[in-house]
Amino acid sequence: HAPFRLVGGKDDNRRVESRENMTLKDITLDRLADRGSLLNAIDGFRRDIDSSGAMEGLDAFSQQAMGILTSSALAEALDYTKEDPKLIERYGKGDPEFRADGAPKMTENFLIARRLVEAGARVVSLNFSRWDWHGDNFGRGRQDMPMLDRALSALVEDLDNRGMLRDVSIVCWGEFGRTPKINGSAGRDHWPRVSCAIMAGGGIRAGQVIGATNRLGEYATERPVTFQEVFATLYQNLGLNLRAVREFDLRGRPQYLVDEGVKPMAELV
Repeated sequence: HAPFRLVGGKDDNRRVESRENMTLKDITLDRLADRGSLLNAIDGFRRDIDSSGAMEGLDAFSQQAMGILTSSALAEALDYTKEDPKLIERYGKGDPEFRADGAPKMTENFLIARRLVEAGARVVSLNFSRWDWHGDNFGRGRQDMPMLDRALSALVEDLDNRGMLRDVSIVCWGEFGRTPKINGSAGRDHWPRVSCAIMAGGGIRAGQVIGATNRLGEYATERPVTFQEVFATLYQNLGLNLRAVREFDLRGRPQYLVDEGVKPMAELV
């Protein structure tokens, strides 16, 4: 279930996928097919002794991997230089530098996200910059906010111009909020009591502000929205039945996508 990683972390030795890794090197399609047949034979034996049903999922992932290796669609989707230069400029110029444990500020990745969706990707996760501003809150905000605003608005506009926005759900979200009070380092610390998110596309009723906090942004005072409500909204947009789709944990027990009684946000759907 791990995502396809286009970007690693600073001093991160884990393998990062790239366009170059999406092509077959020193191997023919016939030889690849032979390897696929051997894998199927081995998996057939493992499937006979599998009691959890996990092999069915592995089969699907193996088919996807074979599809990637035998098609140029993914490699082409990652090459955004084929786009109109004016459109590339609309997304802005990114900054490839890593900062601590955060992602680089690559605005071009928003454009790649759109191209991946066009190529058939169902879900694209994009990390942008490092928002753990325990210090220099205002300086960092003046740097990062305009870049995010430009790239995110360009993505929404681009999808809309292509007639894709209704079919693509966008959520821009962090892990939690930040303390209402500035600390001694001119920063904000972790604040789980309230946070915010931006949602667009997917046929939702946009142009709304849902919920409110008190004057200092300490806690919700109107229409508190739970994380699971947002998840339920996104799952519904993906066409998943909240009460029918289940995942099985390591003990083989079924787990539903959200807790019983949680529904998509009525204001949006």
